[in-house]
Amino acid sequence: MCGRKTLTRDMQSIIEELAIEEWEDPDHYTPSYNITPAQFSPILIQENDSRIVRPMKWGLIPSWSKDETMGAKLINARSETLLEKPSFQNLVPRNRCVVISDGYYEWQRRGSATKQPVYIHHPRGRLLPMAGLWSAWTSSAGEELLTYTVITTTPKKSIGHIHTRMPVILHPGDLDTWLGSDQNPVHAASNLLVPYRGDLGFHPVSTMVNSPRNNSPDCIRPITDSSTLDMF
Repeated sequence: MCGRKTLTRDMQSIIEELAIEEWEDPDHYTPSYNITPAQFSPILIQENDSRIVRPMKWGLIPSWSKDETMGAKLINARSETLLEKPSFQNLVPRNRCVVISDGYYEWQRRGSATKQPVYIHHPRGRLLPMAGLWSAWTSSAGEELLTYTVITTTPKKSIGHIHTRMPVILHPGDLDTWLGSDQNPVHAASNLLVPYRGDLGFHPVSTMVNSPRNNSPDCIRPITDSSTLDMF
């Protein structure tokens, strides 16, 4: 799964790397080393052939949901069943998005009771754009809330020992295919829902990342405890 991620880059470098043409509410963007479900983060969509970033809440609330509680259950969507689940099947044709990130955390089980957090990232510091779906939900008070989910798949071989799932990470050349719902039918976009073909770096990090209150560069700093490093 993917339940914690990062976006530590400055806005201008993100805009340049992803060829973003419009960023809504830019004053609300703050780099983060510990993005958790229910928090807002920048999400890339395509409208009228333009790449636009909008802040959205992590945890998808289908438009037909009666309240917000469903969002806590839908932070991830399994790629294998997207077209079968009522929460996702109607979003795949038109509500595809890119979850902008530059890394994510997984917890590797050690023994029966302990889990070691591991930070997974691009080895050369580039972004890791994740495939996602988004939805616009309207509350009983008439207020609109934009939410999203991260699509997951089986892990690539090099990180399979860390966790049984990983987010679908898109290559830069695939963003138009994923975002362009009008030009690219579902089957073309579905072909991208595979384990990442590029290189990934990873290292164990402090358990301080377990708490959403901690949000600093120390969250992604490699730890040097020899008993942990023996596992990698």
